[in-house]
Amino acid sequence: MSVKFPIRKIIHVDMDAFYASVEQMDNEELKGKPIAVGGSSKRGVISAASYEARKFGVKSAMSGTLAVKLCPELIFVKPNYERYSEISNKIRRIFFDYTNLVEPLSLDEAYLDVTQNKKGNPSASLIAKEIRERIFNEVGLTASAGISINKFIAKVASDYNKPNGQKTVNPEEVIEFLEVLDIRKFYGIGKVTAEKMYQKGIFTGFDLKQKSLEFLETHFGKSGAYYFNVVRGIHNSEVKPNRTRKSLAAERTFSENLSSEVFMLEKLEHIATEVAQRLAKTKISGKTITLKIKYSDFTLQTRSKTLLYFISDKSVIRETAKELLYQEKLNNSVRLLGISLSNLNTEKKEKPEQKSVSAQLKFGF
Repeated sequence: MSVKFPIRKIIHVDMDAFYASVEQMDNEELKGKPIAVGGSSKRGVISAASYEARKFGVKSAMSGTLAVKLCPELIFVKPNYERYSEISNKIRRIFFDYTNLVEPLSLDEAYLDVTQNKKGNPSASLIAKEIRERIFNEVGLTASAGISINKFIAKVASDYNKPNGQKTVNPEEVIEFLEVLDIRKFYGIGKVTAEKMYQKGIFTGFDLKQKSLEFLETHFGKSGAYYFNVVRGIHNSEVKPNRTRKSLAAERTFSENLSSEVFMLEKLEHIATEVAQRLAKTKISGKTITLKIKYSDFTLQTRSKTLLYFISDKSVIRETAKELLYQEKLNNSVRLLGISLSNLNTEKKEKPEQKSVSAQLKFGF
Protein backbone atom coordinates (compact mmCIF):
# COMPACT_ATOMS: atom_id res chain seq x y z
CA MET A 1 0.00 0.00 0.00
CA SER A 2 1.39 3.44 -0.89
CA VAL A 3 1.48 6.13 1.76
CA LYS A 4 -0.68 9.21 1.34
CA PHE A 5 1.10 11.47 3.84
CA PRO A 6 4.30 13.58 3.71
CA ILE A 7 7.50 11.59 3.51
CA ARG A 8 11.02 12.36 4.62
CA LYS A 9 14.21 10.31 4.75
CA ILE A 10 15.03 9.80 8.41
CA ILE A 11 17.88 7.76 9.87
CA HIS A 12 18.00 6.75 13.53
CA VAL A 13 21.53 5.79 14.54
CA ASP A 14 21.88 3.85 17.80
CA MET A 15 25.28 2.82 19.14
CA ASP A 16 25.58 -0.80 20.25
CA ALA A 17 25.91 -1.14 24.07
CA PHE A 18 27.68 2.22 23.95
CA TYR A 19 29.08 2.70 27.48
CA ALA A 20 30.12 -0.94 27.78
CA SER A 21 31.62 -0.96 24.27
CA VAL A 22 33.72 2.14 25.04
CA GLU A 23 35.07 0.44 28.17
CA GLN A 24 35.93 -2.71 26.23
CA MET A 25 37.58 -0.66 23.49
CA ASP A 26 39.72 1.21 26.03
CA ASN A 27 40.66 -1.86 28.07
CA GLU A 28 41.79 -4.99 26.20
CA GLU A 29 41.26 -7.12 29.31
CA LEU A 30 37.51 -6.45 29.18
CA LYS A 31 37.01 -7.50 25.56
CA GLY A 32 34.76 -10.53 25.18
CA LYS A 33 33.83 -10.49 28.87
CA PRO A 34 30.48 -9.77 30.55
CA ILE A 35 30.70 -6.26 31.97
CA ALA A 36 28.28 -3.82 33.57
CA VAL A 37 28.83 -0.08 33.69
CA GLY A 38 27.65 1.43 36.96
CA GLY A 39 26.24 -0.30 40.01
CA SER A 40 28.05 -2.95 42.04
CA SER A 41 27.46 -6.47 43.32
CA LYS A 42 26.04 -4.96 46.52
CA ARG A 43 24.18 -1.80 45.51
CA GLY A 44 23.28 0.56 42.71
CA VAL A 45 21.67 0.33 39.31
CA ILE A 46 23.41 -0.69 36.09
CA SER A 47 23.70 1.98 33.38
CA ALA A 48 24.73 -0.38 30.57
CA ALA A 49 25.65 -4.01 29.94
CA SER A 50 27.88 -5.58 27.30
CA TYR A 51 26.37 -8.08 24.88
CA GLU A 52 28.31 -10.82 26.69
CA ALA A 53 26.43 -9.87 29.88
CA ARG A 54 23.09 -9.54 28.11
CA LYS A 55 23.23 -13.23 27.19
CA PHE A 56 22.69 -13.93 30.90
CA GLY A 57 19.73 -11.54 31.11
CA VAL A 58 21.69 -8.59 32.52
CA LYS A 59 20.38 -5.24 31.26
CA SER A 60 20.39 -1.53 32.00
CA ALA A 61 18.29 -0.23 34.93
CA MET A 62 18.73 -3.60 36.68
CA SER A 63 20.03 -3.70 40.25
CA GLY A 64 23.63 -4.84 40.62
CA THR A 65 22.51 -7.43 43.17
CA LEU A 66 20.20 -9.16 40.70
CA ALA A 67 22.71 -8.83 37.84
CA VAL A 68 25.43 -10.69 39.70
CA LYS A 69 22.98 -13.47 40.56
CA LEU A 70 22.22 -13.89 36.84
CA CYS A 71 25.89 -13.64 35.87
CA PRO A 72 28.34 -14.49 38.71
CA GLU A 73 31.33 -13.64 36.47
CA LEU A 74 30.02 -10.11 35.81
CA ILE A 75 32.66 -7.37 35.96
CA PHE A 76 31.49 -3.98 37.27
CA VAL A 77 33.11 -0.90 35.75
CA LYS A 78 32.84 2.66 37.08
CA PRO A 79 31.25 5.01 34.51
CA ASN A 80 33.47 7.54 32.76
CA TYR A 81 31.01 10.06 31.35
CA GLU A 82 33.68 12.47 30.16
CA ARG A 83 35.11 9.73 27.95
CA TYR A 84 31.65 8.77 26.65
CA SER A 85 30.98 12.42 25.83
CA GLU A 86 34.31 12.68 24.00
CA ILE A 87 33.51 9.63 21.84
CA SER A 88 29.95 10.87 21.27
CA ASN A 89 31.27 14.17 19.91
CA LYS A 90 33.50 12.32 17.43
CA ILE A 91 30.48 10.37 16.20
CA ARG A 92 28.37 13.51 15.84
CA ARG A 93 31.05 15.15 13.71
CA ILE A 94 30.59 12.26 11.28
CA PHE A 95 26.83 12.91 11.23
CA PHE A 96 27.37 16.57 10.36
CA ASP A 97 29.37 15.55 7.27
CA TYR A 98 26.03 14.42 5.82
CA THR A 99 23.43 16.85 7.20
CA ASN A 100 22.96 19.71 9.62
CA LEU A 101 19.60 18.25 10.65
CA VAL A 102 20.92 16.11 13.53
CA GLU A 103 18.88 15.64 16.71
CA PRO A 104 20.80 13.88 19.50
CA LEU A 105 18.57 11.96 21.92
CA SER A 106 21.45 11.06 24.22
CA LEU A 107 25.19 10.40 23.98
CA ASP A 108 24.59 7.18 22.04
CA GLU A 109 21.72 7.87 19.63
CA ALA A 110 20.48 10.52 17.22
CA TYR A 111 18.05 11.23 14.40
CA LEU A 112 19.31 12.49 11.03
CA ASP A 113 17.13 13.99 8.31
CA VAL A 114 18.90 13.23 5.01
CA THR A 115 16.00 14.11 2.69
CA GLN A 116 18.36 16.72 1.29
CA ASN A 117 21.95 15.97 2.29
CA LYS A 118 25.45 17.33 1.79
CA LYS A 119 26.55 14.32 -0.27
CA GLY A 120 23.71 14.61 -2.78
CA ASN A 121 23.04 10.91 -2.21
CA PRO A 122 19.38 9.97 -2.89
CA SER A 123 19.64 6.73 -0.89
CA ALA A 124 19.15 7.05 2.87
CA SER A 125 20.03 3.35 3.22
CA LEU A 126 23.43 3.84 1.58
CA ILE A 127 24.10 6.93 3.71
CA ALA A 128 23.31 4.94 6.87
CA LYS A 129 25.63 2.14 5.76
CA GLU A 130 28.43 4.63 5.05
CA ILE A 131 27.96 6.37 8.40
CA ARG A 132 28.12 3.05 10.27
CA GLU A 133 31.28 2.05 8.39
CA ARG A 134 32.91 5.39 9.20
CA ILE A 135 32.02 5.09 12.90
CA PHE A 136 33.66 1.66 12.97
CA ASN A 137 36.77 2.73 11.04
CA GLU A 138 37.29 6.14 12.66
CA VAL A 139 36.05 5.51 16.20
CA GLY A 140 36.31 1.74 16.64
CA LEU A 141 32.71 1.03 17.66
CA THR A 142 29.70 -0.54 15.96
CA ALA A 143 26.34 1.14 15.43
CA SER A 144 22.91 0.06 14.24
CA ALA A 145 20.48 2.12 12.18
CA GLY A 146 16.85 2.33 11.19
CA ILE A 147 15.79 4.13 8.01
CA SER A 148 12.27 5.20 7.10
CA ILE A 149 9.85 8.05 6.42
CA ASN A 150 9.62 9.44 9.96
CA LYS A 151 11.31 9.38 13.36
CA PHE A 152 8.96 6.87 14.95
CA ILE A 153 9.42 4.14 12.32
CA ALA A 154 13.17 4.79 12.00
CA LYS A 155 13.64 4.34 15.77
CA VAL A 156 11.65 1.10 15.84
CA ALA A 157 13.58 -0.19 12.81
CA SER A 158 17.00 0.54 14.34
CA ASP A 159 16.38 -2.18 16.94
CA TYR A 160 15.66 -4.89 14.37
CA ASN A 161 19.14 -5.98 13.30
CA LYS A 162 21.16 -5.12 16.39
CA PRO A 163 24.05 -5.28 16.92
CA ASN A 164 25.93 -3.85 13.94
CA GLY A 165 23.06 -3.93 11.45
CA GLN A 166 20.41 -1.78 9.86
CA LYS A 167 16.86 -2.04 8.59
CA THR A 168 15.05 0.07 6.00
CA VAL A 169 11.27 0.40 5.95
CA ASN A 170 10.40 1.76 2.51
CA PRO A 171 7.34 4.02 2.04
CA GLU A 172 5.28 1.26 0.45
CA GLU A 173 6.16 -1.14 3.31
CA VAL A 174 5.16 1.14 6.20
CA ILE A 175 1.56 0.02 6.73
CA GLU A 176 2.34 -3.72 6.60
CA PHE A 177 5.39 -3.25 8.84
CA LEU A 178 3.31 -1.52 11.50
CA GLU A 179 0.38 -3.94 11.32
CA VAL A 180 2.50 -7.01 12.13
CA LEU A 181 4.59 -5.19 14.76
CA ASP A 182 4.35 -6.51 18.32
CA ILE A 183 2.77 -3.79 20.45
CA ARG A 184 5.74 -3.99 22.86
CA LYS A 185 8.02 -2.78 20.09
CA PHE A 186 6.09 0.46 19.56
CA TYR A 187 8.26 3.32 20.79
CA GLY A 188 6.43 5.03 23.65
CA ILE A 189 4.61 1.92 24.85
CA GLY A 190 6.18 0.68 28.05
CA LYS A 191 5.60 -2.46 30.07
CA VAL A 192 2.61 -1.11 32.04
CA THR A 193 0.85 0.28 28.95
CA ALA A 194 1.53 -2.94 27.02
CA GLU A 195 -0.12 -4.97 29.80
CA LYS A 196 -3.13 -2.65 29.68
CA MET A 197 -3.34 -3.08 25.91
CA TYR A 198 -3.19 -6.85 26.26
CA GLN A 199 -6.22 -6.65 28.56
CA LYS A 200 -8.03 -4.74 25.78
CA GLY A 201 -7.14 -7.38 23.20
CA ILE A 202 -4.38 -5.31 21.57
CA PHE A 203 -1.30 -7.42 20.78
CA THR A 204 -0.12 -6.11 17.40
CA GLY A 205 -0.27 -2.95 15.31
CA PHE A 206 -3.19 -4.47 13.42
CA ASP A 207 -5.14 -4.89 16.67
CA LEU A 208 -4.33 -1.31 17.65
CA LYS A 209 -5.51 -0.04 14.26
CA GLN A 210 -8.97 -1.55 14.80
CA LYS A 211 -9.58 0.72 17.79
CA SER A 212 -11.23 4.09 17.29
CA LEU A 213 -9.69 7.38 18.36
CA GLU A 214 -12.46 7.73 20.95
CA PHE A 215 -11.68 4.28 22.39
CA LEU A 216 -7.94 5.00 22.64
CA GLU A 217 -8.42 8.41 24.23
CA THR A 218 -10.92 6.97 26.72
CA HIS A 219 -8.55 4.22 27.86
CA PHE A 220 -5.13 5.84 27.33
CA GLY A 221 -5.81 9.55 27.75
CA LYS A 222 -3.75 12.06 25.79
CA SER A 223 -1.52 9.27 24.44
CA GLY A 224 -4.53 7.82 22.60
CA ALA A 225 -4.18 10.23 19.66
CA TYR A 226 -0.47 9.39 19.40
CA TYR A 227 -1.20 5.65 19.20
CA PHE A 228 -4.00 6.26 16.69
CA ASN A 229 -1.67 8.18 14.37
CA VAL A 230 1.61 6.25 14.59
CA VAL A 231 -0.02 2.92 13.77
CA ARG A 232 -1.15 4.57 10.53
CA GLY A 233 2.39 5.77 9.80
CA ILE A 234 1.62 9.35 10.80
CA HIS A 235 4.30 11.05 12.91
CA ASN A 236 5.04 14.61 11.84
CA SER A 237 7.67 15.49 14.42
CA GLU A 238 10.59 17.19 12.68
CA VAL A 239 14.24 16.42 13.35
CA LYS A 240 15.14 19.28 15.71
CA PRO A 241 18.87 20.13 15.61
CA ASN A 242 18.64 22.50 18.57
CA ARG A 243 16.75 20.30 20.96
CA THR A 244 16.39 22.20 24.22
CA ARG A 245 17.68 20.66 27.45
CA LYS A 246 14.92 20.65 30.07
CA SER A 247 16.98 19.83 33.18
CA LEU A 248 20.42 18.93 34.48
CA ALA A 249 20.92 16.48 37.33
CA ALA A 250 23.32 14.33 39.34
CA GLU A 251 22.62 11.60 41.88
CA ARG A 252 24.34 9.03 44.08
CA THR A 253 23.33 5.55 45.24
CA PHE A 254 25.00 4.72 48.56
CA SER A 255 26.70 1.44 49.50
CA GLU A 256 24.82 1.56 52.81
CA ASN A 257 21.51 3.20 53.66
CA LEU A 258 21.79 6.58 55.39
CA SER A 259 19.63 7.36 58.43
CA SER A 260 21.19 10.62 59.59
CA GLU A 261 20.73 13.96 57.84
CA VAL A 262 24.27 14.87 58.92
CA PHE A 263 25.74 12.17 56.66
CA MET A 264 23.32 13.16 53.89
CA LEU A 265 24.56 16.76 53.96
CA GLU A 266 28.07 15.51 53.20
CA LYS A 267 26.73 13.59 50.20
CA LEU A 268 24.71 16.59 49.01
CA GLU A 269 27.89 18.68 49.04
CA HIS A 270 29.49 16.33 46.50
CA ILE A 271 26.34 16.13 44.36
CA ALA A 272 25.93 19.92 44.35
CA THR A 273 29.57 20.26 43.28
CA GLU A 274 29.00 17.94 40.32
CA VAL A 275 25.83 19.77 39.26
CA ALA A 276 27.61 23.17 39.50
CA GLN A 277 30.58 21.89 37.46
CA ARG A 278 28.28 20.62 34.71
CA LEU A 279 26.37 23.90 34.72
CA ALA A 280 29.61 25.85 34.34
CA LYS A 281 30.78 23.58 31.53
CA THR A 282 27.54 23.98 29.58
CA LYS A 283 27.01 27.64 30.58
CA ILE A 284 23.52 26.85 31.81
CA SER A 285 21.61 28.21 34.81
CA GLY A 286 18.14 27.54 36.18
CA LYS A 287 15.49 28.57 38.67
CA THR A 288 13.99 25.32 40.02
CA ILE A 289 16.01 23.05 42.32
CA THR A 290 14.64 19.56 43.00
CA LEU A 291 15.86 17.14 45.65
CA LYS A 292 15.29 13.47 44.80
CA ILE A 293 15.12 10.99 47.66
CA LYS A 294 14.88 7.23 47.19
CA TYR A 295 14.24 5.35 50.42
CA SER A 296 15.47 1.90 51.42
CA ASP A 297 12.06 0.47 50.52
CA PHE A 298 12.56 1.94 46.99
CA THR A 299 9.78 4.50 47.34
CA LEU A 300 10.64 7.80 45.68
CA GLN A 301 10.04 11.36 46.87
CA THR A 302 10.90 14.72 45.28
CA ARG A 303 10.92 18.15 46.87
CA SER A 304 11.28 21.31 44.79
CA LYS A 305 11.79 25.04 45.19
CA THR A 306 11.65 27.69 42.45
CA LEU A 307 13.77 30.81 42.93
CA LEU A 308 13.07 34.26 41.52
CA TYR A 309 16.29 34.34 39.50
CA PHE A 310 18.55 32.02 37.48
CA ILE A 311 21.35 30.41 39.49
CA SER A 312 24.31 28.12 38.83
CA ASP A 313 26.34 28.72 41.99
CA LYS A 314 27.25 25.65 44.03
CA SER A 315 26.57 27.29 47.39
CA VAL A 316 23.02 28.28 46.39
CA ILE A 317 22.33 24.77 45.03
CA ARG A 318 23.73 23.16 48.17
CA GLU A 319 21.87 25.41 50.63
CA THR A 320 18.58 25.04 48.75
CA ALA A 321 18.99 21.24 48.69
CA LYS A 322 19.74 21.37 52.43
CA GLU A 323 16.59 23.40 53.02
CA LEU A 324 14.56 20.85 51.03
CA LEU A 325 16.10 17.97 52.99
CA TYR A 326 14.94 19.50 56.28
CA GLN A 327 11.57 20.52 54.83
CA GLU A 328 9.89 17.51 56.39
CA LYS A 329 10.83 14.39 58.29
CA LEU A 330 12.28 11.54 56.27
CA ASN A 331 10.04 8.50 55.87
CA ASN A 332 12.80 5.91 56.11
CA SER A 333 16.52 5.38 55.69
CA VAL A 334 17.83 6.66 52.34
CA ARG A 335 19.61 4.70 49.58
CA LEU A 336 19.85 7.48 46.94
CA LEU A 337 19.99 11.27 46.79
CA GLY A 338 19.89 13.46 43.70
CA ILE A 339 19.79 17.14 42.83
CA SER A 340 18.39 18.52 39.59
CA LEU A 341 18.07 22.00 38.17
CA SER A 342 15.20 22.80 35.78
CA ASN A 343 13.35 25.85 34.45
CA LEU A 344 16.60 26.55 32.60
CA ASN A 345 17.74 29.64 30.74
CA THR A 346 17.98 27.50 27.58
CA GLU A 347 14.21 27.03 27.30
CA LYS A 348 12.68 28.90 24.40
CA LYS A 349 9.34 28.86 22.68
CA GLU A 350 9.14 26.16 20.05
CA LYS A 351 9.40 27.44 16.51
CA PRO A 352 6.70 26.37 14.06
CA GLU A 353 7.53 23.08 12.38
CA GLN A 354 9.05 23.24 8.95
CA LYS A 355 6.81 22.20 6.12
CA SER A 356 7.16 18.53 5.31
CA VAL A 357 8.60 17.39 2.03
CA SER A 358 5.97 16.56 -0.56
CA ALA A 359 5.07 12.91 -0.94
CA GLN A 360 5.30 13.38 -4.72
CA LEU A 361 9.10 13.29 -4.55
CA LYS A 362 10.70 10.14 -5.91
CA PHE A 363 12.48 8.42 -3.06
CA GLY A 364 15.34 5.97 -3.46
CA PHE A 365 15.38 4.52 0.04
